Amino acid sequence: MLMRRIGLAAAMAVCLAGPGWAQPSDPVEAVDVFIGTAGKGHTFPGPVAPFGMVQLSPDTDYRAFRQSYDWASGYRHDDPTIMGFSHTHFSGTGHSDLGDVLITPQTGDAVKWDVGDVAAPGSGYRSRYDKASETAEPGYYSVHLTDTQVRAELTAGVRTGLHRYTFEDGARARLLLDLRHSIYDYPGKVLWSRIRVHPDGTVTGFRELRGWAPGRQLYFAMRFSAPIVGHEIQNRETDVPYNGFRQPGRALDDRQQVQGRALEAAFDFGQIDGPLLVKVAISSVDEAGAIANLDSEGEGFDFDARRAATRAAWNEALGAVDIEAEPELRTTLYTALYHALIAPSVHSDVDGRWRGPDNAVHRSEFTVHSTFSLWDTFRAEHPLLTLLAPAQRNADIVNSLIAAQQVSPYGILPVWSFHGQETWTMIGYHAVPVIADAYLKGIPGIDGKAALDAMVASATYRPYGGLGDYMDLGYVPIDWEPEAASKTVEYAYDDWTIARMAERLGRADLATEFDRRAGFWRNTWDQETRFVRARLADGSFREPFDPVAINYGSDYTEGNAWQYSWFVPQDMQALVGVMGGDAATVARLDAMFDYDNAGLDYSHAEDIAGLIGQYIHGNEPSHHSAYAYVYAGQPWRTQERLKQIVESQYHSRPDGLFGNDDVGQMSAWLMFTAMGFYPVTPGSGQYVIGRPFTDRTTLNLPNGRRFVISTAGLSDGNRYIQSVTLNGRPLDRTWIGHDEITAGGELHFVMGAQPNRTWGAGAEARPYSMSTAAQ
Repeated sequence: MLMRRIGLAAAMAVCLAGPGWAQPSDPVEAVDVFIGTAGKGHTFPGPVAPFGMVQLSPDTDYRAFRQSYDWASGYRHDDPTIMGFSHTHFSGTGHSDLGDVLITPQTGDAVKWDVGDVAAPGSGYRSRYDKASETAEPGYYSVHLTDTQVRAELTAGVRTGLHRYTFEDGARARLLLDLRHSIYDYPGKVLWSRIRVHPDGTVTGFRELRGWAPGRQLYFAMRFSAPIVGHEIQNRETDVPYNGFRQPGRALDDRQQVQGRALEAAFDFGQIDGPLLVKVAISSVDEAGAIANLDSEGEGFDFDARRAATRAAWNEALGAVDIEAEPELRTTLYTALYHALIAPSVHSDVDGRWRGPDNAVHRSEFTVHSTFSLWDTFRAEHPLLTLLAPAQRNADIVNSLIAAQQVSPYGILPVWSFHGQETWTMIGYHAVPVIADAYLKGIPGIDGKAALDAMVASATYRPYGGLGDYMDLGYVPIDWEPEAASKTVEYAYDDWTIARMAERLGRADLATEFDRRAGFWRNTWDQETRFVRARLADGSFREPFDPVAINYGSDYTEGNAWQYSWFVPQDMQALVGVMGGDAATVARLDAMFDYDNAGLDYSHAEDIAGLIGQYIHGNEPSHHSAYAYVYAGQPWRTQERLKQIVESQYHSRPDGLFGNDDVGQMSAWLMFTAMGFYPVTPGSGQYVIGRPFTDRTTLNLPNGRRFVISTAGLSDGNRYIQSVTLNGRPLDRTWIGHDEITAGGELHFVMGAQPNRTWGAGAEARPYSMSTAAQ
C-alpha cells in the first residue's frame, strides 16, 4: 500500500465538487497503517485482526524504560533497523510494555544472540531493511531485511500470528526466539521464563514480568512448517547463584527445556526449499491454552488463506461506515476507524479461560476483553463502538469490566488494565461511564444489577485516589492527594453516570446520592479567577496559582486549569452560568484557543502535544471543549474551531497524528467529528452537532438499518451550517439522539460560506445538561 504524503488541510481544500469521487471497492484499500507511526502517534504497522489478542509487528528499537516514550509501540517509522517481530503491542499509548515473543530470521553458520548496535551493522541480530520494500495493509505486513537477505511477511488471526520468511537459495535458515526482549525494557523485568521443545516440534513457553502490569504472565506455543534439524536454548543470565545439577545429554540439542530469566532459543532448519513459516499463539492462562488457541485458527500453514480471512474481517468491520469524500480525507478517516477497532483486545482463550486481576484463572461464557485505556477511551472510543460494533462485542466488553471487578482483590472496576492485570494508571473510575453509556443505550446482554453493583463499589472504595476525602469533604484535597482538581471533576462526572444508571433501574436512593456527588465539581470552582482549582483540606485554594503551568503530580492530570475548567460534561449549562453567561463563556473559549504560548515550555511533559493556544488536542481533557460554544448559543463558533482542529491535527502521513492515538481515542474523535456530531456527555444518549467533513457518510448499523449523513454545498470555503434536516424535517436543536440514529434515516446538512447565527442559538435548542434537565 502506498503511503500518502498530502496533508488533510490540502485534501479539504480540493474537496469542492461534492460526491462523485472514485472509491475503492474495499474499505481496506483506503487504510494507511503507517499513519501515526512517526511523531507522537505511537501506532504500529503490523497485522492485527479486529480486536485481536495478537498484534504481530516489527520492533525497530527500544530504550531503557525512562527513555522509551518514542518507542511505545515498538516501531518508529524512520528507524533504520528491525530487531525482529513480536506478538503484542499497544496502539497509540503514552506509556508502554509488551513486545512479547520476539522472533527474527538469521542465516549463516554462527548464531547471533545479542541484538547489536544500530550504528554497527552486523554486530547483532538486528537487520537493516529496504524501506521501499516495506508494505502493509490491515492484516498484512512485508519487508525485505537486507543484512540477512530475507523477505519477512506477517499476518494474524484473532489469537494467532503467522510468519512467512523467504530465504535466499542455498541459505541456512534459522529463527531466533528472544524472551528477554521487551518494550520499555529494564534489567530484571523478566521474573522467570521457560522454553520447551516438544517431541513433535511444537515449542512452548512462558514468561512472567514485573513491568507496567506487575506479575503479568504470557504463555505461547509455536509450530514450524519445516522440521527442526537442530536447536539450542540458552539462559543468558550473567549472575546465577545456583544452577542446580546438569541436565541429561551432552549435545546442545539434548536440552529440551530451559528455565531462567534471560532465555533465547535458536532453531536451525538447514537449507530449505521454499519459504519457512511459523505459527504462534499466545495465552494469559497456560501453555495448554496457547496450544488450543494455536489449533483453533485452522490447521497447517496457509498464509494466503489467513491473510485473506483477516482482510475479510477488516472489510466487514470497516464496512460499518461508507465514506464518500476526497481520497486523502477518506484515507485519513478509514485509518482512524481502523485504529479505533484494534482494542479492547480479546483476552480469553478459545475455551473461555482467562487470567484476572487476582492472577487466578477464570472461565466465562462470553469473550473476555482487556486493554482498557479508560481515562482516554470513555470519551469517544467506547461511544463509537456502541454505535458501530455488533451488540455482542459491546456486551462482551462491558461484561469483561464487570467480571474483572468481581474478582479484583480491591473489588473495583479496571482503571487501566491489559492482559487482565491492573496498572493503576491515570485517574477516575471511567469504566463506570462506559458501562452506563452502553446499558442506557439498550445494549442487550448486560446484567443491570451486577453492573450497578460494580459501579457503586468502585465509586465508594475509599482508599482509591483520595476518594474517601472526596466523599467526606465534597472534593479531593491537594495537600493529601496529587492531581486533586482533576480527580474531583472527573469523579463528579462518573458519579452522574451512576445516578443515571440507578435512575433507570429504579434505585431512587442511589440516584439521589450520586446526583448530589455529581455537583461536587462546584467545590473546585473559583469564581474570582473563573477556573477549576485545587483546594486544601482547610477549604482554601492552593497558592500560588498559575493557570498555564503543567507539571506531573500537580493540581491537574496531564494538563492545567485552562483544559480542566471545561470538564463538566454532565452540566455544561451550569458551567456557562458560573462563567458569567453566554458571552463570557464564548470570550473565555476564545481566550483559550487564541492564547499566546510564547515563552511557555512544555517539553518536560511528553503528552502535551497538538496545542492550539491552551487547547491541547494531543491529550484527552480538551476533546469536548470545541463543542462548548454550542452550550453558549454559538454553534457556528464550534464549526470554525472544528475545522481548525481537524486541519491542524490530522494528516495522511506517518507523522499525521499530533498526539498519542491512545488506544483509538484520537481516532474516534475524528470519526465522530467528521460525521458531524460528538458524544460530549456519554450516558446522556445524545450527540452534540458540530459540522460534517465528508460529502456523505452512511452508517451500516449493527441492527441492519442505515443512517445517512449527507451534505449540500460542502467545500473548503463553505464551513458553516445553514440548516439541518432529520428525515426531511427541519432540525433546529444542536443535538441528535442515539435512538434517532439507530432507528435509521438521514441527517442532511446545507452548508454555506457565512455563519447562520440563529441556527441552534436558543436555550431550548441546547443539548442535555443536568441542571436544565431537572427544571
